[in-house]
Amino acid sequence: MSSNNVTTDVVSVDEQAFEKHDEVEVDEDGFEVVDETPEFRATVDMEVQAKVDSNHPDARVEEGPDHLFGKTLEQEERIEAREAELEHISAQAELSQQEGRAKRTRDIAAKRSAERRAAFQKRAASVDPWADPERDDPRAELTQEQLAAVNKQSMRLAEKLDGWSRAAIGRRLGEAVVGGKDLTSTVVGVFEELQTAPGTVIPIGKLEDVNRKEVSIEGRVEVLWDADSPAIAQVGLIADDSGKTKVTIWEKSDAPWIEEGEQVRIHKAARNWYEGRVSLAITGWSTIMFPERGRWWE
Repeated sequence: MSSNNVTTDVVSVDEQAFEKHDEVEVDEDGFEVVDETPEFRATVDMEVQAKVDSNHPDARVEEGPDHLFGKTLEQEERIEAREAELEHISAQAELSQQEGRAKRTRDIAAKRSAERRAAFQKRAASVDPWADPERDDPRAELTQEQLAAVNKQSMRLAEKLDGWSRAAIGRRLGEAVVGGKDLTSTVVGVFEELQTAPGTVIPIGKLEDVNRKEVSIEGRVEVLWDADSPAIAQVGLIADDSGKTKVTIWEKSDAPWIEEGEQVRIHKAARNWYEGRVSLAITGWSTIMFPERGRWWE
C-alpha cells in the first residue's frame, strides 16, 4: 500500500514580511537604499469620521463636477455658503478701499482747486482791489443814502437780468460807487455787462456784441423753411423784442421738432456768422427748453 505524502510549508504573514524585510535593496556601490518618502497616516479620529461620512445615507458615493465625494448635501451647502461668504467679504473689502481712495482723491482735488482759486483772486486783487476774497462787502462803506439808492437799482436790475441775484448786482454797484463813479452811469454799465455774461440768457440783438462761441437765448420761432441739406433737420428764424437770428438745427443733434410760433429757450447754442450776420446752430451740446410745454430737451 502506497501513499503520497505532500509536505507543505505554511509561512505566516509576519514571516513573509520578515523575509521581504531581509531583501534589502542596495545601490551600485553596495550601499543600502533608504526610502526617504514620508508616510502619511490618518489619525483614528479622522478614519472614524471618514467612515461615518462615507456611510451616511445622503453622502456622495462618487465625486462629480457639482458635488464632493463623501460629503452630505448639508455639508456641501455649508462649505459652499462659507466660500461665498468669504468671497463677499473680500469683494466688500476691496470695494471699500476703492471708495476710500476715490473720496480722498476728490477731497484733495477740491482742496487744491480752492487753493488755486484763492491764489488767483489774490493776484487779481493787485489789479482790482475788490477781487480780494478777504475784503469786506463794499456796501458797508456806503452812506445810508447811497446804500438805499444802490438797493433800489439792484432790485430793478434783478427783474431784468435772468440768473443774477439782487445781492450780486448790489455788490457790483457798490464797488463802482465806492470807487467814485456816478450811480446812474454805473447802473447802465453793470446792466450791459451782466446782460451778456456767460451763462446768461442774452437778448438776440446783443449776439454781435458777445465774444464767445456758445450763447444762450430765448425767443419765439418766427418762421421755418426747408433745409437744402440732408444734414440739417430744421432751419428758421427766432426773434425777441431786441432782434432776430437764423437758427440751424443739425440732424445729428437729435433735437425735437420745433414749430412756428413756439417759445423756446436755447442754452449752449453755437455762435456762427452767416452772410455778415451772426447765426446760431443747435448741436449735440445744446439744451432746449420749451416753457409752454413745461419741459426740457437735452
